[in-house]
Amino acid sequence: MLGKFFKKPADDMGGRIPRGQTLTTRFPVLTYGPTQHYAPDEAQVRVFGLAEEQSFSWSDLLALPQTTLTYDIHCVTHWSKLDTTWTGVRVTDLMSQVRLRPGVTHVMVHSRGGYTTNLSLEDFTRPENLLAHTFDGQPLEDEHGGPLRLVVPHLYFWKSAKWLSGLEFMDHDAPGFWERNGYHMRGDPFQEQRYDDD
Repeated sequence: MLGKFFKKPADDMGGRIPRGQTLTTRFPVLTYGPTQHYAPDEAQVRVFGLAEEQSFSWSDLLALPQTTLTYDIHCVTHWSKLDTTWTGVRVTDLMSQVRLRPGVTHVMVHSRGGYTTNLSLEDFTRPENLLAHTFDGQPLEDEHGGPLRLVVPHLYFWKSAKWLSGLEFMDHDAPGFWERNGYHMRGDPFQEQRYDDD
């Protein structure tokens, strides 16, 4: 029994629902470790590794162009939520301020609390990806990664790291927290890349 907050879709709704997912009207909270609590003006994103080292403060991020996008999100725990609306800084706008060194192929995303997840540079720099601070017109709540999280909607949502604190640019792929614990290195929901043997 799925309950009143989750329902099995009748079909893939024109290709929007990956196989094995249920629809939710809620926004489930799934987090490794304790929820991080800190004020927006304490948010900071450190850029390091194979890049000119720098840090973006909250005011630096708000000074960049702000973008609002609506898209579907999919969690590896089998729920999907449609038409979610987020506001923040496009990764591509942030990257216009970042100087990479030659040979970068991947980024390790770091969060407050020690969480990490890996992305290829190609997956990270897609134009729909956001450093998000607002969800459905309201400041992002702590339990959903506020004040600042990454949103990478084309991959399972564990790749959309909460409480974003750092971007480490690398010349190789390496596993983050869940990837070291059996999750897929990429995590494409439409290929059902949930675990490392998928």
